[in-house]
Amino acid sequence: MALSPATAVLLGRRLREEQADRRLPSVVAAVVRDDQVVWSDAAGTLDGRRDGLAPTAATAYRLGSITKTFVAVEVMRLRDEGSLDLADTAADHLPELASLDLGRVTVGQLLTHTSGLQSETDGPWWERAPGDDWPALVEAAPQLRFAPGTRYHYSNTGYAVLGEIVARRRGVAWTEAVEGGILRPLGLTMTTRPPADAAPGLAVHPFADLVHAEPEHDAGAMAPAGQLWASITDLAGWAAFLAGATRDVLAADTLTEMLRPVALNDVPDVAWGSAHGLGWQVWNVDGRRYAGHGGSMPGFLATLRVDLETGDGAVLLTNATSGLGTVNADLLDLLHEHEPHLPAPWSVDTAHEAGLDLVGEWFWGTQAFTLRLDGTDGLRLGTPGEGRGARFTRRGDAWIGLEGYYAGETLTVRRDADGVPVQLDLASFVFTRTPYDPAAELPGGHDPAGWH
Repeated sequence: MALSPATAVLLGRRLREEQADRRLPSVVAAVVRDDQVVWSDAAGTLDGRRDGLAPTAATAYRLGSITKTFVAVEVMRLRDEGSLDLADTAADHLPELASLDLGRVTVGQLLTHTSGLQSETDGPWWERAPGDDWPALVEAAPQLRFAPGTRYHYSNTGYAVLGEIVARRRGVAWTEAVEGGILRPLGLTMTTRPPADAAPGLAVHPFADLVHAEPEHDAGAMAPAGQLWASITDLAGWAAFLAGATRDVLAADTLTEMLRPVALNDVPDVAWGSAHGLGWQVWNVDGRRYAGHGGSMPGFLATLRVDLETGDGAVLLTNATSGLGTVNADLLDLLHEHEPHLPAPWSVDTAHEAGLDLVGEWFWGTQAFTLRLDGTDGLRLGTPGEGRGARFTRRGDAWIGLEGYYAGETLTVRRDADGVPVQLDLASFVFTRTPYDPAAELPGGHDPAGWH
């Protein structure tokens, strides 16, 4: 679909406001909907001068920590192939770590930043200095700051370990594994190390209109934490992947698994809004869920954000060390406000009859719940998200909970001699057609006096 000219103007104006107000040398952005780039624009110049070269949709910028999402997807591809398990320890795949504390952290903990491993490597600032190789990183013996699995603690060092696991399992460098398994199948041909015409990394003086060049080096063993570069076109393609256009690179169920919040970024005295899944950041904005990742390296900032309900995404790249505001989220808000998704028309095409004799009122003790058919093969008990309301999907003769208190739990139907459903058993709780129905087998039995 094409956006209206008026919406395109609003998006472009917001981008230019950000470039001017935040003093960003250059900035490029794109909006994705239904697996397509529906808007893209740029502002500023690559060197920050008025007569400088303008960026294009093909200009490469450093992605920073968005690199981690590619590494994480490759790890999950290995998991799906049976080459590793999220419960495996790092030492299971990298025996040289067996004598170190980090050897006992799990692959899953590394993905979710719950390993407890130190954030950065010891020594020089790895983002601005040439990196050491893997043996040197092992010799430095990175330490655990917290007990594994006990809290969220963002770790660039942890993704160095994951990159080496990918390389060891694939038998090639992690970059080759990502290129062959992810980039080429998705057509992301401009995600690589910087080409000659890439945007230069710049720092803008906080108190003067001056810039300072930032260096770019091979980060060595730390490269999986932030070394990839990409054009805005390729980053938009990666947003489309996150929105569901996986093109057989990753199973849809695995992508859903990756986006499930695991580790809460809990900051004292601040309402929580950010969490981490298996390699992806997840944001909770007034109950609306977004996923993606941010990226920061000296001279560059990058953001990728996808609305998990609509699949709309916004991506942005700039060549500034600091200064970026909320523009990426604002672009999505403008899109939703001025180009809202129209509700799908109601029809009976998705109706199913399985469980039709179950619908209606049921009681858990004295509390009433309405059970109704849902979608093509589901049931809806009460209102999902409220109390113990939940959705269920059919699996054989049983129904399995999809969310909330009953996620993963089995709903079993009990019938009388005539086949009429009289009782629902769910995680040891009993639902009956009337409160404490005497025809049901209630735990604890019935008061002989009944209701009195």
